Amino acid sequence: MRVVAQQWVSVDGYAAGPRGEQDIFAAVRPGADAASQRWNDRLLDEVDSVLLGRRSYGAFSQFWPTSDEPIAERVNRIDKVVFSRTLDAAPWGTYEPATIVADAVSHVRERRRDGDDATLLLWGSLAVMHGLMAARELDEFDLFVAPVALGSGTPLVPEGMTLQLTQVGQEIWDGAAHLRYTIDR
Repeated sequence: MRVVAQQWVSVDGYAAGPRGEQDIFAAVRPGADAASQRWNDRLLDEVDSVLLGRRSYGAFSQFWPTSDEPIAERVNRIDKVVFSRTLDAAPWGTYEPATIVADAVSHVRERRRDGDDATLLLWGSLAVMHGLMAARELDEFDLFVAPVALGSGTPLVPEGMTLQLTQVGQEIWDGAAHLRYTIDR
């Protein structure tokens, strides 16, 4: 099994700026956004479930069920797991609702113990990503680097944590870089 965290990040390593993720997305050019969607269309062929934290779920469930983006139908139909201790339901428009699980680390560990050969894709969800990193349950980074330096915000990797990475892919898009790394265990 592999757990892949996909994030848009700034060139100085922040996954969200002082005002949240919109600081990064404001710098993303249309060509880079289209390229990221083409990449995700291919990547979703390998993905068994999309993982979301509660806040990312809220934003995604408001956008994707009515989106006319080219990959919307694939995003809407894929299995989704939302990590939350407060949600009672996770509807997704007219599509199958997401499954709610209280603890991301326990969920991933249980699937690994069961010998699950799945690929799980974590979209956004910085708190969940940081928890999986700390527990050594994150296998890969799939990073889209936006042409902006934020100077502060929420870092991709929490302060004091060191991860050894092996680069496994790179592309340059119109106004962004796409970098892929496995996390050495």
